[in-house]
Amino acid sequence: MRQQPSQQADLFALDQQRVLYAELCNAFYARELHRLSQQLTHQGDGTRLARLLDSLPYYVERAAFHIVHGHCPLTLDGQNGSWIAKQASKPPQGDKSANLAFFSTYAKVGILVPLLVTQGRLQFVMLDTLDQVSSNRLHCNQAGWFDLDGQYRDTRLSSAQDVQLLVPNKKHFTPACCGHRWQQFKVSSPRTLSLREMLLTTRINWKNFKQPLPMKES
Repeated sequence: MRQQPSQQADLFALDQQRVLYAELCNAFYARELHRLSQQLTHQGDGTRLARLLDSLPYYVERAAFHIVHGHCPLTLDGQNGSWIAKQASKPPQGDKSANLAFFSTYAKVGILVPLLVTQGRLQFVMLDTLDQVSSNRLHCNQAGWFDLDGQYRDTRLSSAQDVQLLVPNKKHFTPACCGHRWQQFKVSSPRTLSLREMLLTTRINWKNFKQPLPMKES
């Protein structure tokens, strides 16, 4: 039986998804295996490395699945497993009053947040999630505690780092997803996101930043 145009289009789209999925898995495996090899060289914890290797296929396939079936306004580079968008000439700046207005009203467990990280003269934006919320403080899963105005109140990260909470919006999520960096306030080469961060990018609700997307079953 001859296939209808709509059926042909569906099959073509499915083939494209399969190719993209394979590209992403290859990129993520190459990236994470290199990272784990560097970690073993510096830390030498073979038992922990074995656990990470055992769980690697699950997280690689999960990240690839959610990227393929997600809806993100950014351009995807499947071969490198990264998001692409035009980079602003200068890094974003924290705004205490804007943070206080947003987080005092909309902060809740599970919401995704962008963090401005300063390491010496290098700045970039990273993704994190809120896992605890009180009347006057917020706790990020990776970074730790912040005041509602975005000031860092923890010692979890290195003392050489300065971290500021940013309001969740497209202006701040875009550089976080794309790994944009600035050196001495000038555009620098982008960093490669971790597998965890790439998975977090698939939970951003670009139509409503106050409500993260639920994870689909892969």
